Amino acid sequence: MNIFNYLARLVAVLAGALLICASLTALADEMDDANSLFKQGQRSEALDKVNVYLNDKPKDARARFLKGLILTDQGKTAAAIKIFAALTVDYPDLPEPYNNLAVLYAGQGQYDKAKELLEKAISTHPSYATAHENLGDIYAKMASQAYDRALQLDQGNTATQTKLAMIQNLFATGAPGKEPPAQIAPAPSRPETAPVTAAAAQPEPDQPASAVVAIDRKSESETEPVAVPERAAKKDSSKEVEETVMAWAAAWSAQDVNKYLSFYADDFKTPDGETRAAWEVIRKERISAPKYIEVGIRIATIQFTDSDHATVRFRQSYRASHLNASGNKTLLMVKSGDKWLIQEERSR
Repeated sequence: MNIFNYLARLVAVLAGALLICASLTALADEMDDANSLFKQGQRSEALDKVNVYLNDKPKDARARFLKGLILTDQGKTAAAIKIFAALTVDYPDLPEPYNNLAVLYAGQGQYDKAKELLEKAISTHPSYATAHENLGDIYAKMASQAYDRALQLDQGNTATQTKLAMIQNLFATGAPGKEPPAQIAPAPSRPETAPVTAAAAQPEPDQPASAVVAIDRKSESETEPVAVPERAAKKDSSKEVEETVMAWAAAWSAQDVNKYLSFYADDFKTPDGETRAAWEVIRKERISAPKYIEVGIRIATIQFTDSDHATVRFRQSYRASHLNASGNKTLLMVKSGDKWLIQEERSR
């Protein structure tokens, strides 16, 4: 082979390599776009992107997992079950598909099947806290059914009545017998086969129920704010801030969109840097669409930087028919006139 032929072939090989790299980059961009769209609540658009990606990489676990999350969020339970079930076969060492499949079966009242799946998730990753918590909820729900059957046979059994009441309080969602006992898990980051994390996604439940807000406050000694000079003033301000956060959560649970939005300051910093108008459109869709929402809050601390600015840290839970999520949140509050308003909202 002469030098010219050699150079021609080398150029062809390099050109092919560049095309392959460009193709891989485009595919990666498709997944990033899909995940971003999903987090913004644009489910149909996100699903289109995922399907384009899967046309080229049909076995990719991350893309398939994200598709399962999107279908779950759209209420397409049967399709989501099919996705997660296939992932447990193709990637039996990943715990997240087992967990999310268990959630979907639990939502259908198939607790025995959900229990088996959660046990498999834990066997693959014994330190997987979400699966342990979900399994506890499944056991509690199964116990509730057993106590209920016992009372049908012996209505005068006060001990059983007490036990049943205690468990029902754990699932006090306003729709007895239909409570979701498990958490849909965004997957943690793991190389190559890890499913896509889809944080901040909100559900669109199909389960009718009354709106309830559960506020679980710690003792005053645990939540006492700091950095306000006079103790009485500190307590008064702390109480005002706490009542504002409680009212905000209640408006969210009641799906009163206008009241919910009224808790945000004019200079509120939107989470992803979008315009205030765009953010409000997304929030209205996510709050109005579900038939049932319950937001639970456990306040940890309220701290003041001055008399008009406070930082509230708390544990938030979100319950819905096919999604039960929880996490830590921080609100930066500002006093405007006689009201406390949310200036910034952070998930952590």
